[in-house]
Amino acid sequence: DPTASEPQLSLPSHTFEQQICQWNEKNYIQLALMLKELEAKLKDTEKQFEKKLANLRSEIQGKIILHSYFINSMFSILIMSYFHATPQGSRVAFGASISNVGNIGPFNTEITLLYRNVYFNSGSFNPATGIFTAPVRGVYYFSFSGHNISSRPMGLRLMKNGEQMVTVYNHAAGNRHETATNGMTLQLAAGDQVYMRLRANTWIYDNNNNHSTFIGHLLFKANKTTRPPPGSQGLFYYPP
Repeated sequence: DPTASEPQLSLPSHTFEQQICQWNEKNYIQLALMLKELEAKLKDTEKQFEKKLANLRSEIQGKIILHSYFINSMFSILIMSYFHATPQGSRVAFGASISNVGNIGPFNTEITLLYRNVYFNSGSFNPATGIFTAPVRGVYYFSFSGHNISSRPMGLRLMKNGEQMVTVYNHAAGNRHETATNGMTLQLAAGDQVYMRLRANTWIYDNNNNHSTFIGHLLFKANKTTRPPPGSQGLFYYPP
């Protein structure tokens, strides 16, 4: 019926915004205090966590250092036990480089080269003199490398008891970096000395890349000797 009156909607006397506005100052203060208390607890928890994390890191680092020390100690003990358990002189080896010194030479006379950066030394190589002294009679292998700037020549000699065994020589050739290597198997008696000589008026170069090296090791001990064949420089000869 168009003449019938529609039901009237009763609106609430207060809107949501009005209800929010009814919060008094005390409510806001309580809320602010709760937030500050929560923030303080959060910061305290964060500090405790950082402290525990720092302690954990310190503990882990300490264990790593302790384990590394233990492993290195055990490795050293094993190496020493290995050498002591084998017959004296049956394990002989060394390896060294001149180290980060730049150019050595030229000099107006030959010099014995010093190899102070020692990678391994069973005890028969003296880095203070550059001389290897054979502890036992046997057959040894030696090799060496030399690096130089080719504006000057480089001449190296592998020596045994004052006698040249093998040599290398880089002639002057511009201004570039060059490397030369050589090696030889030698028969040595106990007490024989092997070392490297730099020829007069030549030079050699090394840096932290360790280009210039000198190595040697015992291949096998010599238990018997015979007269060497004609032309042989060796002290020992093993007939077929």
